[in-house]
Amino acid sequence: MNPATKMPRSSRRASRGQAMLEYSLLNWVLVVALIVGASVKVRWTDDRQSNVIDLFMEAYQVYYDSFYFVLNLPFP
Repeated sequence: MNPATKMPRSSRRASRGQAMLEYSLLNWVLVVALIVGASVKVRWTDDRQSNVIDLFMEAYQVYYDSFYFVLNLPFP
């Protein structure tokens, strides 16, 4: 036993391995979600299809343009 932590050494090592496994699994899920989100086309109308990344970028552009519009209003 380790006197500083009062846990057996093998238990401490196992919990560290579990954390690394959870971290790796979470990263894998996020990478797969990004790949699927970037490659799957969303059909909004018959003539318009775009993937999720394009939709987020378009939404950000609208958000940015609204700030620019408000800052350039002619009111004193």
